[in-house]
Amino acid sequence: MPVRSLVSKPDLTQLKYQARDLLKALAARDRAAAQRAREFHPQFHQKGDAEIFAGLVRLSDAQTIIAREYGFRSWVALKRYVEKPTAAANPELSYYERIEDATFLKGLHLIDDGNVAALQAHLREHPDLVHQRVLFEGGNYFRNPTLLEFVAENPVRRDTLPENIVEVAKVLLDAGAKEDMAALNETLGLVCSGRVSRERGKQLPLIELLCSYGADPERGMSTALAHGEFEAVDGLIQHGARVDLTVAAALGRTETAHELLPNATSEERHGALALASQFGHASVVQLLLDDGQSPDRYNPAAFHAHSTPLHQAALAGHMDVVRLLVERGANLDMTDTIWKGTPIDWARHAGNSQVESYLLSQKAKAQAAASE
Repeated sequence: MPVRSLVSKPDLTQLKYQARDLLKALAARDRAAAQRAREFHPQFHQKGDAEIFAGLVRLSDAQTIIAREYGFRSWVALKRYVEKPTAAANPELSYYERIEDATFLKGLHLIDDGNVAALQAHLREHPDLVHQRVLFEGGNYFRNPTLLEFVAENPVRRDTLPENIVEVAKVLLDAGAKEDMAALNETLGLVCSGRVSRERGKQLPLIELLCSYGADPERGMSTALAHGEFEAVDGLIQHGARVDLTVAAALGRTETAHELLPNATSEERHGALALASQFGHASVVQLLLDDGQSPDRYNPAAFHAHSTPLHQAALAGHMDVVRLLVERGANLDMTDTIWKGTPIDWARHAGNSQVESYLLSQKAKAQAAASE
């Protein structure tokens, strides 16, 4: 879930206006507003547009949605930051500058240096350190990590990893980090979606290490799929992650998708269309559209929920998928929930002139037909 960035000197009154504007958009039955509520407020994750439009969202809920769109866990946290900014909640600072605990910061430097002996000594001196968390506000993920989560280098801090990062991670795990299953699974997800671990040849070894200590391979799958980290996907499957419809769709396994479709959940179908469109698997997209999946429904959480399948296909330049979606009634005027761009705008932004020209011609045809 991408988040918006606050201006350098945010004004609480303006943020309150944004919450009220969101309520007005919901009252006007704006689908993008409903998706924002669904994506950023846990109370509405499973609610349909009609339920949200029925007045479920109150002003306090709208304020929560605004706060989370800016990467804060609550309106209270956002208000506190606006009134008294802190380093920990300032995304413009490096993570080193945002960590106020000197003991935790020293541990992080030892991890980044790959200094195993010094790290072991530091953890012996501070045995509770592996269970400690730091709080970051203002981001769409990595908000409350332990030291273990930093081994993934995701988000990117230095754009590199020490050569012995697997040994470093093992030191943390043996010192007690393995007892924190939430951190273990979160670290797996970060490794599976991070490019640096892959580029440094450490993604698969870290996946193997974390799974050997009890990390659930299923927990890394959605992040790996959303970011197109297919080596990680294969690694997770080798460690026991199941191939459901969503996985088969992302990998372009049409026959497998056909076999899994009858027993797939609605959530798997939704995710399958999103990922098949994103990665250009036209045969899977057609299978799902034939099954009755909506071509202009916003994508589910974890799979670029701020956009539709057509946005993603247009961005990636998958002309065959774009044509399929349009022919099946995809709305050319739907905007994403962050930048307010249509699929045409996304194609233009990506420099996909062929897709842009096609979508413009289809929009002109629709406008001509409507005026007759």
